[in-house]
Amino acid sequence: MLNYIWLALLVLGIGAALSTDIVDQVSNKYKNNHQIPATIIFQNTPDNSRDWTQDVKIKITAESFYKIYQIKLEKDFEFVSKLSFSKKDKKLSLFTITDDSFPAIWREIASVSGKETDLTGYVNLSTHPFEIESKAFITLETASFIKFKEVTLAALDYAATAVNIALGLIGIMALWLGVMKVAQEAGLITALAKFLRPVTKKLFPDVPADHPAVGSMIMNISANVLGLGNAATPFGLKAMEELNTLNPEKETASNSMITFLAINTAGLTLIPATAIALRAAAGSSDPALIIGTSIFGASCAAIAGVTAAKTLEKFPIQRSEFTKWLRSNAKIFLTIGFVAIIIAAFFLTGINKMLSPVLGFLSPELFKNIIQIISILAIPVLIIFFIGYGAIKKVKVYEQFVEGAKEGFNIAVRIIPYLVAMLMAIGIFRAGGAMDWLIFILKPFTDFIGMPAEALPMALMRPLSGSGSLGIMAEIMKVHGPDSFIGIMVSTFYGSTETTFYVLAVYFGSVNIKNTRHAVPVGLIADVAGILGAVFIVKLLYGG
Repeated sequence: MLNYIWLALLVLGIGAALSTDIVDQVSNKYKNNHQIPATIIFQNTPDNSRDWTQDVKIKITAESFYKIYQIKLEKDFEFVSKLSFSKKDKKLSLFTITDDSFPAIWREIASVSGKETDLTGYVNLSTHPFEIESKAFITLETASFIKFKEVTLAALDYAATAVNIALGLIGIMALWLGVMKVAQEAGLITALAKFLRPVTKKLFPDVPADHPAVGSMIMNISANVLGLGNAATPFGLKAMEELNTLNPEKETASNSMITFLAINTAGLTLIPATAIALRAAAGSSDPALIIGTSIFGASCAAIAGVTAAKTLEKFPIQRSEFTKWLRSNAKIFLTIGFVAIIIAAFFLTGINKMLSPVLGFLSPELFKNIIQIISILAIPVLIIFFIGYGAIKKVKVYEQFVEGAKEGFNIAVRIIPYLVAMLMAIGIFRAGGAMDWLIFILKPFTDFIGMPAEALPMALMRPLSGSGSLGIMAEIMKVHGPDSFIGIMVSTFYGSTETTFYVLAVYFGSVNIKNTRHAVPVGLIADVAGILGAVFIVKLLYGG
């Protein structure tokens, strides 16, 4: 399944880029070779008897700009440019650096050149001889296949990003696998696994209760719940490695692997610190407002993901055995339904209203500082606790830490090809414009369920890219405000779901899994459930 998803991302991204560039070329969107009327103001009267270069001010009226591009500007456009005269060619060459004050279409034209902010062209003066203020016509550089250039740059950039992520994981992996090795030798992981045996036995019946994989999975899930993402990934990769020792088909995902990833892709976190910190930085009067809504959305994702994993792992199933299978699993489905009803009832009573009096006295800046302090202290405290416990239990902590840390390097390097493949495809899909196509296709459905159109890019980006979704969320909150209906909704999206394709690529890549079976559908079902749960709870509590 992952093969088809990967191929679809590439084909759709490149296809969207090609079709967009062809349409732009046929319609001459960038008005290549068109002369734009302008007024040029020189610093001093130019001398056309020699070569010269000077900074000039260029004015273009909004009316003239509209006649050329059919784009309305709020006011006349002025910018400073470097103008060069060649006595030999009798040509005036224009060179300027674009910024956010320039019209978007000119910034797109500038992206064609080697540096994305450089805009060049030629100037024909209609006033002769040169005067301090002269009428002129500007012809900008030719722009074509802009989308294809963006696709090329995205593929290269994302490939480099993938390697940087993997190399950055080496130190983190070595640290946490070393700490975990000490905790494991001290018996701490085993004790934790025994305590949670009733839960793990139901979720992972194929994994022996005393197997090291159980401890790794528990540590991963606990780190995710506490919002310790840096610790969660190494524990998760170690869990996949341990699960693969029980896997009879080494290149095929086992049921336990898929169930474990379903829990990971749900992104269940008690305190979505990143989203809260971003809300506080954006000036929210109540940054913690999304704690309740995020837990609800992530709970929906976790329930749906685990249910889908447990259901799909039974297929293909003979038609005559389906009723028998349904009866044998009736208790599980009833339990899941009961838990879902309890969670819904709990939140319908207004958990956010209950949290508000407790957190209402905190100013955004104070709350941001508290979150930062918790984030800073949590990891050192865990390290001291694990190492200290090992020392008390007479474990040779240094030797065991080094032994565990050795595994971190090998795992981090092993995932590089998988990360490069997945992030490169995601980059092409985004840069090519396929995301816009998807938004257009899904808009009728999102309108039907009451999701604002402005929130749809965030919902689609979250499973693909963590940094991309973070940027979209920041931009939406900047435009609409962090405490607006849309601001609360996109913040809840971030806290209710996880970067599914990144998780699948990294975790499966760490153990060279090629046949992912139903892992992708399970992850996407969890994402959709998380988004729908977020839409439901935010609309219920905050209207819109």
